[in-house]
Amino acid sequence: MEILYQDRRVLVCVKPVGVLSTDEPGGVPELARAALGDEHACVRTVHRLDRVVGGLMLLARSRMAASILGAQVRAGTFEKEYLAVLHGAPDAPQGTLRDFLHRDMAARKSYVVAENAEQAQLALLHYQVLCSADGLSLVKIRLQTGRTHQIRVQFSARGMPLVGDRKYGADDGVEIALWSCALRFAHPETGENMTFYQAPPRIAPWTAFEAEQMEQRAAGQRKDAQCGID
Repeated sequence: MEILYQDRRVLVCVKPVGVLSTDEPGGVPELARAALGDEHACVRTVHRLDRVVGGLMLLARSRMAASILGAQVRAGTFEKEYLAVLHGAPDAPQGTLRDFLHRDMAARKSYVVAENAEQAQLALLHYQVLCSADGLSLVKIRLQTGRTHQIRVQFSARGMPLVGDRKYGADDGVEIALWSCALRFAHPETGENMTFYQAPPRIAPWTAFEAEQMEQRAAGQRKDAQCGID
């Protein structure tokens, strides 16, 4: 597992696809300890990614750091951005999706439900379409809430399932096209603003947008340099 940054309080790594975020055999914390060469190292999960999702993850290196970073997550000052490839395209080039979700533990799926439904939880995300090609759209997403499968179910409910997301309606024969591309947080000890970016792997369907983005850059039309494919 690739470690991008580490100090005595935090560790930023690239979570492999197919690995659990939680601290159990084979999970990200165990892989981090192996990468550090210390099976007893204090490594604590601050936030989670679905098993099928890869990309940036932040881990705490002490109990104090975990507490402070957890408070940032709850306050919404810990920012996470994702890239996703959708079937189809949103009606607007950028916007906010607002739904209420219910988690069915037996089915291990989330569903969009009415606001007054039992155990309904508010789900908010903001998106921007970066480019489109061959009936697919590359979108940048910033989560305002962190519900289980939130990105996947909110777009699927609007007829735009993520490429490769078999659970929510798209069986494309590839891994799910959802990637944790950017993290921003305040360092739990120094207060320094920390920002990290990691591009998705150069495989399908991400590579479908490389030519389109090159054309946009050449024409001077690319408006987003924060979280693009490259």
